Amino acid sequence: MKKKENRIYGYELVLDLFDCDVEVISSKKKLQEYTDKLCKLIKMKKFGKTLIPYFGKREEFTKGYSLVQLIETSSITGHFSEYWKRAYINIFSCMTYDSVLAKKFTKEFFKAKRVKARFLTR
Repeated sequence: MKKKENRIYGYELVLDLFDCDVEVISSKKKLQEYTDKLCKLIKMKKFGKTLIPYFGKREEFTKGYSLVQLIETSSITGHFSEYWKRAYINIFSCMTYDSVLAKKFTKEFFKAKRVKARFLTR
């Protein structure tokens, strides 16, 4: 048996998406669709409802949707800026998943012109 400190706890894909389609990132319905399709695509089982609040309204550059979807093996989170036309997505799971497929799907769904991705083992 491996020592606990040498074990991988989980995998996290961190995506910064630039020049996204504003109609997509500002639609609660589209964000729910993204979450549902992503979970199915990477074989993650949702745990509870998707939270998709709209807040940060005091300043133009801070307002937008955020999303939190708990999954049985951790969570998917996202923050969306209409002002900057950007999306920031984190997919964390104790179970392995296809991070390349998740990145490709996410970039296409939000129609991002550019994406910066980092994949971490934790």
